[in-house]
Amino acid sequence: MTETSPTGRDFIPGSIPASSPAPTPATIASAASPPALVAKTESVSAPTSAPGGDQLARIEDKCARIEDKYARSEALLSRVEEKVEGAAARMNEAARQSDLSALRSEVRAVADRTRGLPGSGALVLTAIITAVLTVALTIAAQRFHLETLLPPR
Repeated sequence: MTETSPTGRDFIPGSIPASSPAPTPATIASAASPPALVAKTESVSAPTSAPGGDQLARIEDKCARIEDKYARSEALLSRVEEKVEGAAARMNEAARQSDLSALRSEVRAVADRTRGLPGSGALVLTAIITAVLTVALTIAAQRFHLETLLPPR
């Protein structure tokens, strides 16, 4: 039976993992014995890995320059956005002013047209004259027997 070796952050060499079954005397003896092979590791910042560290430093510098460009672009876009908002506000105000001037000219044109119309006195006088003339012509038509001129029904 083969057993996989535990890995991860919680792995402590020489200890028994919590997820494994209860330790037996054979597993305790094998855990206490020194490992057969020990690997030697080098850190990334060691002087022997200078080319990799130099490349990492260049990448970090490029990232920093890109972040600076991004920040400048963002600041520029925010200024452009403020200017566009200001221009939109001015355009709205100008549109409102032109709407008001157009409304004023329309009201002035309607007032000019209504000034040319006859007043209420002239309308009442016209109605009285029309009524009197209608009565007079009807009476004249009856006296002169003008209904005989109409065709029979």
